[in-house]
Amino acid sequence: MFTYDALQIADHGRLRQLHRTYLPFSVLIDTKYEEEAPPPAPELYSALADLGHEPHFTEYLRTRMPLPDQAKTLRLPNGVPMLHILRVTLGTEGRPLALEEFHLPGDDLELSYAL
Repeated sequence: MFTYDALQIADHGRLRQLHRTYLPFSVLIDTKYEEEAPPPAPELYSALADLGHEPHFTEYLRTRMPLPDQAKTLRLPNGVPMLHILRVTLGTEGRPLALEEFHLPGDDLELSYAL
């Protein structure tokens, strides 16, 4: 499993989210990504398409209290929950292509989805 982490920040250096990506090595075998790291999302989706995959996404959202290291990294005061999002990326035949995990502060967050 190829894994990488990113700390994504907004204006004025305020930390906004922790982002972890998991890619099965089986997706990377016999591609240029055996020798170089695949790009992070959102460029990852184009890279998967260039490899012949048709990515499909499902997201799972929940709120929960952060673990101590997550609260420290996100600079969350005591008692502030976080939003935990799992984005599962599958190919057309249900083959797992990637899993992304997002941790965001829950005290001033708003999500909007077009349906």
